[in-house]
Amino acid sequence: MAAMTTVPSYTPSLWVRVCHALPRLDLTMQMRDNIFVPDSWEYQQTLLVLSSLSAIALVISLLVVLSFLIHYCCCHRGDRSEGSEEEEEDEDGSTGHGYGGRKGRGICCVTWVAVAAVTLCCVAIGIGFYGNSEANDGMYQLTSSLLTANYTLASIDLLISDTITGLQLSISGPLTTMEELFTGSKPFLVSTRNCRRLSENVVNLLSSISLARSSADIGLGNDSSSSGAPIAALTPVPPSVAPTLVPTSGIMPSPFSPGWAANTLMVNEDYRWLSYVLLLLLDLIVCLFILLGLAKQARWLLILMTVLAWLALFLSWGSLGLETATVVALSDFCSDPNTFVLNSTHFNSGTSSDVLDYYLTCSRRMNSPFQQLLTQSQRALSNIHTHLSSLDRNALPQFPKAEKSLREVQQILNSTEGNFHQLVALLNCRGLNKDYIDSLKGLCYDGMEGLLYLSLYSFLSALAFTAILCSLPGAWRSFPSDSEEYEDSDSESEDPFTSHQARRQTATGSQRGAMPPFYNYPGASWTPPFSSAPPLPTPNVSSNGNPGYESLPLTDRQSPPPSYSPSMLTGYGGSQSHPNPAHSRNLYSR
Repeated sequence: MAAMTTVPSYTPSLWVRVCHALPRLDLTMQMRDNIFVPDSWEYQQTLLVLSSLSAIALVISLLVVLSFLIHYCCCHRGDRSEGSEEEEEDEDGSTGHGYGGRKGRGICCVTWVAVAAVTLCCVAIGIGFYGNSEANDGMYQLTSSLLTANYTLASIDLLISDTITGLQLSISGPLTTMEELFTGSKPFLVSTRNCRRLSENVVNLLSSISLARSSADIGLGNDSSSSGAPIAALTPVPPSVAPTLVPTSGIMPSPFSPGWAANTLMVNEDYRWLSYVLLLLLDLIVCLFILLGLAKQARWLLILMTVLAWLALFLSWGSLGLETATVVALSDFCSDPNTFVLNSTHFNSGTSSDVLDYYLTCSRRMNSPFQQLLTQSQRALSNIHTHLSSLDRNALPQFPKAEKSLREVQQILNSTEGNFHQLVALLNCRGLNKDYIDSLKGLCYDGMEGLLYLSLYSFLSALAFTAILCSLPGAWRSFPSDSEEYEDSDSESEDPFTSHQARRQTATGSQRGAMPPFYNYPGASWTPPFSSAPPLPTPNVSSNGNPGYESLPLTDRQSPPPSYSPSMLTGYGGSQSHPNPAHSRNLYSR
């Protein structure tokens, strides 16, 4: 007994129990039960109240963004007049990296807030991709289990239909011919009529255990009843190959068909998965181009991304509302799925709730509700086989014309017994219960986990886009204007090796007045224009006798004076009134 295989079971997860324990309020703010009744208006009100929390959060986000916009547009308008007065102080306090002073610190703060918000958005996008994949895996497991269950139910009805059709053919054909041949022999006639009576009894018994005849006709396209051909052994078809047509009306068929449910869920899941992928890609593109706009200081790009950020903010809060309602409804279903299935699933009129409970629980203490019918059918088939064996031994020597009809009845009986053994195995609860448990695990484990991750993604992305929309106006304000960009382009043409202090000294000198050119100096007192520069350091003599400046630090070196050719010296000397050739030769002799 200990070595027997255990029946798989389902227990609600921790997240299902936590979400199921959340309080429920309707539109009148009254507490409601958390029983999953999707058709009830009171239950739908509780889901509307829960989803409306995201709408309240959206309004709060809009108010926060609006307050920041008012702050940047109104409160900073007076700072523009003070900005020109503080520019010199900010430049004096800067050290060359461009972020000195109060304005530089504000620019740095706004930029890093935007970068942090974009980083949070990227983290949320990663969580969203994982949650979307988990939800898709759960739905795939659910639909696969439903298709397998639909194939099992369709196979049961196909076996029953083929068995009934074969027995009816034997009753209307070979058995009727044998009765006509055995009219003169009462014992043989009685045996033939007993075979007819037992075949009719088996037909009635098998007709009472049909679970979902309409789903079998739709799912596997059974047309053996109209073909009139002899029954053959069933060849199983994989669930992925067996077609299951979806009703064009879109209304759930009666009796319930797992194949219809699987196809409907697959279509809806494809649209859901694609929608989330597009939303995630939209958020990713917005985040990346915001970083690019901040790096390139492109106003037009940030304006475009701001518009898309508003769209992403609305979509994030909206998806959070849908995910919240879905998570709560799914937790209510997964906390007690058997009760909902028993109350909402309708099979044929011959199927009772005990049959459905047998397949949902599959307890060892429960006996199959079809056990008595299968036992009676098995005994009837055994009795038919006994009568046919007696007729084969005793009647054929006297009535050789009955051999053909007797062989046809035996062939139908053999195929019927083979189908009957397959039917007994399929009617066992383990196969359908395993499909039911697998579907619950896919929906309530993977699907629930994926929805929770998607809810977290929507919440984080909404917060990130709220922070982005609050910080982008400050980033626009920090960008230089067109005139400043022109001045920056002029400053870029300066000598890159000139220090910051030298540039300031040059700017100060330009304000005092430009120095006259060196060729306008009087000849008697003429000195080179670079005489004010500090003297060049004495070169160190290397081992090969050449002067070197290896020991001199690069930061202490000054730009060397320009060198002039003899023709240039002659031209410059001729333009002066009293040239001093000796002095020129001594100065430019190198």
